[in-house]
Amino acid sequence: MPEINQQVGVDLGLLDVVILSTGEKVGNPRFFRKDEKRLAKAQKRLSKKQKGSKNRDKARVKVARIHAKIADRRQDFLHKLTTRLIRENQVISLESLQVKNMIQNHPLAKSIADVGWGELVRQLEYKATWYGRTVVKIDKFYPSSKRCYDCGHIMPKMSLHIRKWTCPECGETHDRDINAAQNILAAGLAVLACGEAVRPGRKPSSRHGKLQRSRKAN
Repeated sequence: MPEINQQVGVDLGLLDVVILSTGEKVGNPRFFRKDEKRLAKAQKRLSKKQKGSKNRDKARVKVARIHAKIADRRQDFLHKLTTRLIRENQVISLESLQVKNMIQNHPLAKSIADVGWGELVRQLEYKATWYGRTVVKIDKFYPSSKRCYDCGHIMPKMSLHIRKWTCPECGETHDRDINAAQNILAAGLAVLACGEAVRPGRKPSSRHGKLQRSRKAN
């Protein structure tokens, strides 16, 4: 595709699949949740069929078809979304997510699996290679949600239920997700410009401090 002067930061979420630095939010269709009851009913019928019978084979096919329809609808949605992002932006900045580890969070595991973050990122990466776009990932520890985009102040703590917050330094009120997407874009552009890993500063450990002091003394 021809080069364009447009960049976007993308924050991945559960309430909305993606939140863009432009302020746009793309809602989560929740394909699995919509068919969860129908799937549970079909699986229950399958469990009651006698093993090796023709009725069990028919019930098994019904379960497989429901799974396939859920997967196909999700794939279609993600393909349309990722193609649009690739067409409209030269640079797409994302957070590095370890989805396999996140799924171990049992209360959110089903929702995380349903939203398809891993597939979304995979599609963006290979489509960017095809069409001459750039996908840049920032460090997963970068405090995109807690950092004020206007002044750079970082909140010490922020619970997941807080969707809007006001910066105590500059007084600016932020939508949590849009602010995160704007920070992700800024961090991604910094990575491209400087080639540096953008991550929060860490305090040296007490062991590290003692080692430094002993070296100075020597």
